[in-house]
Amino acid sequence: MSQFFQIHPRNPQLRLIRKAVEMIRDGAVIVYPTDSAYALACHSGDKKALDRIIRIRDLDEKHNFTLMCRDLSEIAIYAKVNNIAYRLMNSCTPGAYTFILPATRDVPRRLMHPKKRTIGIRVPDHIITRALLDELNEPLMSTTLILPGEELPLNDAEMIRERLEHDVDLVIDGGQCHIEPTTVVDMTDGNPIIQRIGRGDPLPFQ
Repeated sequence: MSQFFQIHPRNPQLRLIRKAVEMIRDGAVIVYPTDSAYALACHSGDKKALDRIIRIRDLDEKHNFTLMCRDLSEIAIYAKVNNIAYRLMNSCTPGAYTFILPATRDVPRRLMHPKKRTIGIRVPDHIITRALLDELNEPLMSTTLILPGEELPLNDAEMIRERLEHDVDLVIDGGQCHIEPTTVVDMTDGNPIIQRIGRGDPLPFQ
């Protein structure tokens, strides 16, 4: 049965943030709030935890996983970013955007798109998410919590706990999130192509 932490969305309790990060480092799969929707996450280097997320969401091999990063300087470690892409990303981060970029060798192969060798990169604008990233001191592997056969993400932490209490190790209740996923922008060739319109304003990329 999963643990359930109620964390204040504007003033996160450091004790609970540290405990959540300790669980992530020990192989936990967690549900946590973001600036777009609730999401599933695990340590980026943990294959068993990633496989559990793949089963929960019934993902295929073409799914683009996302690394949650603290800032653009961290992005440069995991993705190849040219000047055009950097300027555009700098103008709208942190925010509800996922950028598809060529992955560097620092990204585990299992997180890359198998043919394109790309990775999703995100700099979130949510206090709890950023507190987790600051404590973890490295990116978090993440994917929106949309269950198989459903079109919208789950939005209520109590309901998430009821439905996934035997599938995840921790549910962080940070209050209601939005039910829109991020806006996805493919920048693999340097020019932005909007793949999905979500919470992030697409205007800067049109």
